[in-house]
Amino acid sequence: MSDFRQDFIRFALEGQVLKFGEFTTKAGRKSPYFFNAGLFNDGASTLALSRFYADAIQASGIEFDMLFGPAYKGIILAAATSMALAEKGRNVPFAYNRKEAKDHGEGGVLVGAPLKGKVLIIDDVITAGTSVRESISMIRAAGAEPAGVAIALDRMERGTGVLSAVQEVEQQYGLPVVAIANLGDLMTFIEGSDELARYLEAVKAYRASYGVDA
Repeated sequence: MSDFRQDFIRFALEGQVLKFGEFTTKAGRKSPYFFNAGLFNDGASTLALSRFYADAIQASGIEFDMLFGPAYKGIILAAATSMALAEKGRNVPFAYNRKEAKDHGEGGVLVGAPLKGKVLIIDDVITAGTSVRESISMIRAAGAEPAGVAIALDRMERGTGVLSAVQEVEQQYGLPVVAIANLGDLMTFIEGSDELARYLEAVKAYRASYGVDA
């Protein structure tokens, strides 16, 4: 496991964005862990998160010309990640959408740099894939090309079928999805932690019931 993945999991735990215990997911599943990216809600945590995104994006090797953040969570992620990439010497433009079209000023639903070239979508997680689908439609409608999707955590669990939400996006659109960390990374972290070792069997059981292969 590369350092930034291990560091990201530790960072999420320290900020209580990632918790262990007994939780019920939106799908009604009893999960031994919970990840809420909405708790990255101050300057320091958002700055750190954006740097993890930049690390993961650079490590992925995905070729892209600009970033796109779907409303609403993706807006700050795209802006912050563009700044983190600039820190690393890669200055790229970014854009995002509004939920409702604006009928004055510049108008429309798109804000920021014009969509062109290869566009990398930035979001927190992929659940039903709705925001990714809508983003791809907007990118293509503008004459640009979707390059992939970057997310914070891939839970690697089945959606409505045998594939995970991430795998469904990859298969349906032929796009790579890069995550800062995934469930496999999380299990590796637990295995190396005396404090979290008591949750390992529960996470293994959950993955056996609902997980998919990488």
